[in-house]
Amino acid sequence: MLGLLFLYFIGKYFYELAQSHKKSAWGYAILGVITHYAGAFTFGLILGLFDELFSWNFLDDTSEMVIGFIALPFGLMSCWGLYTYLNKKWSKEDNNIENQIQDFGVTEQPNNLESDTLKS
Repeated sequence: MLGLLFLYFIGKYFYELAQSHKKSAWGYAILGVITHYAGAFTFGLILGLFDELFSWNFLDDTSEMVIGFIALPFGLMSCWGLYTYLNKKWSKEDNNIENQIQDFGVTEQPNNLESDTLKS
């Protein structure tokens, strides 16, 4: 049940981020949930690799629930990383678009050095 709450809030934050930047909200909400699972899965692979390489036998003696709790922060960190990356990327894009809109129709004034020297 706790895992469903995490998935709900992960999806909610990605949904709101995508909506605020006018992107596909549901697509990025699903991407956030998939990122959580991918981060936890990757950590599980690394943990299993180390368990086999160093003969810890940690995974043989540990319950699946404990391993799930150990992998939870890694899934959340991967979501946080993607969230901050997307937020920074989209904020830059929004600023570039706003600058282009403000600069639209503005022409540069020619440099009138000749007229300035004639006036003096």
